[in-house]
Amino acid sequence: MTGPVVVGLDGSPASVTASWWAAREAVDRHLPVVLLHSWTAQPLDVPIAQEAHNKQRYGREVLERASAELLHRHGDLALTTELVSAPAADALLERAESAAMLVLGSRGHASVASFLLGTISLHVLGLTPCPAVAVRAGDPAVEAGWGHPAAADRDEVVVGVQEPGAAARPLLEFAFTAAAARGARLRAVRALPLTSLVTRLDEDLEAEERVRLAEALAPWREKFPDVAVTKHVATGPATQVLLTASDRGCLTVVGRRRHSSHLTWKLGPVAHAALHHIPCPVAVVPHS
Repeated sequence: MTGPVVVGLDGSPASVTASWWAAREAVDRHLPVVLLHSWTAQPLDVPIAQEAHNKQRYGREVLERASAELLHRHGDLALTTELVSAPAADALLERAESAAMLVLGSRGHASVASFLLGTISLHVLGLTPCPAVAVRAGDPAVEAGWGHPAAADRDEVVVGVQEPGAAARPLLEFAFTAAAARGARLRAVRALPLTSLVTRLDEDLEAEERVRLAEALAPWREKFPDVAVTKHVATGPATQVLLTASDRGCLTVVGRRRHSSHLTWKLGPVAHAALHHIPCPVAVVPHS
């Protein structure tokens, strides 16, 4: 994986949390970070006048504060900033063409494990050609700074494997790389559809799917021999199986099918549910 980790930074608590996560990820993967702020797409609650000059000044201050904090934490971090006038979604998608990943903040409820995704985030997540990660404010799976480590029980990278074939390869590459960088266990999740009766055929199907999943994992286990792997095959709705499997997740990886048109974007039901309900950063990885 090459290219920078690009962070959409608007000054909100969620985007700051996203920058913390991105910096740690970049250090672990030996990648540079780009902090990007669109001064024409600032949060509605920013307490500044609407003149362009003040918006640009606010943007520079946001970038300077975040840069100083991240470089103080990670002295060896290669970091640059960009203040742009283009709409945030357009600027992020343009840089996604050469980025290793995009990282976006998403406001989170204090008492409910849920994402509040705005139109910009959904648009970017549905169109980006590179993996994109959504990080919610106050996420316990994110190291928040000195004396505020990530929750100790968040020790697994979880990847949803809807179809153990070619479509799963980009997801597994991303997930194994993330697990190796963290020294974390990888949990590969496969959901089987519910049937009206529990029969011997159901047991045979589950055994066959375990074999298929093991075959899909085999080349990546060989490439990443130090990553411990758990195969998680369960019967039930894919979204519920993935949500249950992510209890110990420090990162959950889901897929999104690529679209031929840049004017059409869509997140599948599993990706959409994961982004709204899984209580850890969620990576959406495009695949063919």
